[in-house]
Amino acid sequence: MTTKERKETDDGLTEVRTKADTKTETASGALRINAAVDSGAPKSGKTSRSTKGRPRAFDRRTALVEALRVFWRLGYEPASVAILCKTMGINPPSFYAAFGSKAELFIEAVNYYEAAYWSEPLRNLERYGKGSVFEAFESFFDEAAEILLNPSNPSGCMVVLAAVNISPDESEISALVRRLRIETCAVFERRLRRAVEEGELSKETDVKALADFINIFLEGMSIQAKDGMDLATLKRAVRPLHAALRAASSK
Repeated sequence: MTTKERKETDDGLTEVRTKADTKTETASGALRINAAVDSGAPKSGKTSRSTKGRPRAFDRRTALVEALRVFWRLGYEPASVAILCKTMGINPPSFYAAFGSKAELFIEAVNYYEAAYWSEPLRNLERYGKGSVFEAFESFFDEAAEILLNPSNPSGCMVVLAAVNISPDESEISALVRRLRIETCAVFERRLRRAVEEGELSKETDVKALADFINIFLEGMSIQAKDGMDLATLKRAVRPLHAALRAASSK
């Protein structure tokens, strides 16, 4: 199992990545959060003489990260524009001028979240070097548990939790969330299909059904994380999934 590292980013969110990923990060071009505040304000939090008494310059990236946290914690529907404005420290006119609408802000925040947290683990799963399909999924779910229960961030998956409380009227939001969930399942399916082609899994394996099962399990982990399951218990709960995967082995 690869050793995990936590890295606190400039915007206050925390990335979870492996040491191996850290070594190859530049070469792989992996997408990382880089939301450093570039407004010129002192990072110590103290006000300099030149800026004292002046309103703080609006930093769009910082505001986006704050909004992401609200959506992640509350979900889409409960996160009102009033709550978002208060958290981001802006008024409604500035909110609409910067982001267009609540829906547009949510879409941007979700894409930011996916790129920062899930793009790399899913990419590693699909392209897992010399490791077996079993090792690839074990590594992925170990990292998934760390992401879902990172103490520096809200618990659970922002996309899965958002899907629970989206009004049918929000068709664009619903379509985005559904697309992201389907894309994750598609990664699982491609990795399993490759395992069949390489002889790791039996040719009789129902790849689509197994991918759906794994995806449902991942989404269930998100709900359990939100409900307060601890990290050790969540990781232990994954063991039967690994056993089911190995049961499909061709050997």
